Amino acid sequence: MSQNTTTPLEIIDAETISFIYQWTFDQFHSWGLSNYYTHFFTAIILLVVVSALLYVVDYIIRNVLLRLVKTFILKSKTNLDDILVHNKVFDYFTHIIPLIIAKILFPIIFVGFPNLTNFTEKATHVILVIAITLFIQSILKSIRDFARTLKSMEDKPLDSYLQVVTIFLYFIAGIGIFSILTGTSPMAFILSLGAASAILMLVFKDTIMGFVASIQVSSNDMVRVGDWIEMSKFGADGTVTQINLNTVKIQNFDKTITTIPTYLLITDSFKNYRGMEVSGGRRIKRSINVKISSIRFLEADEIDELRKIQILAPYIEERTAEIQQYNTKTQADPSMPVNGRKMTNVGLFRAYITRYSQQNPGIHKDMTLMVRQLHPTEHGLPIELYMFTNDIRWANYETIMADLFDHLLASIKYFKLEVFELPASDDLRSLKDKY
Repeated sequence: MSQNTTTPLEIIDAETISFIYQWTFDQFHSWGLSNYYTHFFTAIILLVVVSALLYVVDYIIRNVLLRLVKTFILKSKTNLDDILVHNKVFDYFTHIIPLIIAKILFPIIFVGFPNLTNFTEKATHVILVIAITLFIQSILKSIRDFARTLKSMEDKPLDSYLQVVTIFLYFIAGIGIFSILTGTSPMAFILSLGAASAILMLVFKDTIMGFVASIQVSSNDMVRVGDWIEMSKFGADGTVTQINLNTVKIQNFDKTITTIPTYLLITDSFKNYRGMEVSGGRRIKRSINVKISSIRFLEADEIDELRKIQILAPYIEERTAEIQQYNTKTQADPSMPVNGRKMTNVGLFRAYITRYSQQNPGIHKDMTLMVRQLHPTEHGLPIELYMFTNDIRWANYETIMADLFDHLLASIKYFKLEVFELPASDDLRSLKDKY
């Protein structure tokens, strides 16, 4: 640049020039330097001074004030301030103060260089917008973490809410940065997005679908964090650990993690076991397959032997009186067993299962308790137990059910019944020895 270039002081109104810059300019100008070099050295000196000032301010804020604040917070008993420290709210806030100072002082430093002044002003504004955005985001994260400590919010998809708000925050920040760099109105930029809406919808299709699904999942209370859900199609069977805008994380019972898109909770079916957990009862629905050839009428001595079973004795007495009354009324011929009514071993076994289950301390007495026959199959006659345990915890549930069936499988032989099972090797050997 030529040394005879017109000085910016001749272009800019003297009243807008800082006293500090003018004083420094006059000192260098008094040494006989040209206008260009006077502006250059003035800017260099003031840049060094301002940089030192910003360093001192940043050091005091970060290493003195911030440490004092954190020390005070660690000693307090409240949880909110600890959350603010964890999410670095105060750290992000300390970045804003030096930027505000730089925003004020940089135009003074480079007043002799209008183009550079314009560049530094825009750069400072952009960095300030980014710093404020990060500061607000840290506050939002703190609000989310604090909400998780509230019992009423612990099962809500807070991560999904945060992501939605964060997207809007980034969108606003992006518009602000674009407006600063281009010098256009933010409203004009928003209006120009209308023409590109189709492209934006295509690019952000999953995000938009996830956003809508998150709202529906939350408003309809379909899934909460901590729910046990099952989606066999995707191999998911476990506890929901996180609900985000785009994905739902499920920790399966084998400790693997299954991630599925949030919108699939709306478009696909899944099973939520929350109702079972809230009810306090977990269903048992399992059958004992009785060998059909072992089913028969009981003789009087066999009935007398079964009277020794204490919980079954009252039923046998009641049933015997009822059968005798019916047979007498119908004049049934006792010489033929199928005439009239008689007790069967499988009927008494069903009655025994019902009464044994009713007195079992692990079975829920206020829920459905039923012992029924299912359709006979090539695997025998299924006697199904349909009832609920009063403990929904997995290990305890399995223990209650196992104890129940252990007892019944051991008891079935006293009713002259056999459990159906496919021929084993010892069965084949016994046939070989027999023939």
